[in-house]
Amino acid sequence: MQEYPKPNLKPAIWIMAVIVVLDQLTKILIILNVPLFAESYKSIPILGDTLMLTHVRNTGAAFSMSLGSPTLNRIFFIAASIIIMGMIIYMLRYAIHRAHVWGYGFVLGGAIGNLIDRIRVGYVTDFIDMDFPNFIMERWPIYNIADSAIVIAMGILIFDLIFVKDIPANQLSDPDTLTEDQVIGNESAPNP
Repeated sequence: MQEYPKPNLKPAIWIMAVIVVLDQLTKILIILNVPLFAESYKSIPILGDTLMLTHVRNTGAAFSMSLGSPTLNRIFFIAASIIIMGMIIYMLRYAIHRAHVWGYGFVLGGAIGNLIDRIRVGYVTDFIDMDFPNFIMERWPIYNIADSAIVIAMGILIFDLIFVKDIPANQLSDPDTLTEDQVIGNESAPNP
């Protein structure tokens, strides 16, 4: 098995912390300042109908997918979040590229942000209401900062999977021998 140099894991911790703080602060601001949609049927337009603040409580998962019962949802999604976070932390320990570190930091921040809500109140506060005209569905599901962080993480990790080439550590010791094409995977690294 090839040995790869270990990237610095501190960015994952910082990204995770920033996401959790932003997520929780924005949710507190929404709870305090935007009436719950189920009670008021009002959204606050930011960019007309394209971007609005709509305060909803989501007891389900992404896109409000649900197992039917709020109690069952709460137990299942808390357990699933903890298991997935454990897997991400394990994978972070074996990260090869900076993209892995960043991606896992975003996933952990998003997962922790929503997990705090599920443990504390049994639902997730969602509020970003966007409309992408004529795109897949009539209106995009309402989401929050934590959800956005997880989507960003998936983009980073998919980019890494497709475009970033694994280069053995012994070939990284002489960076002058690598071209940009070799690093992003357009050609193979030189043999020592």
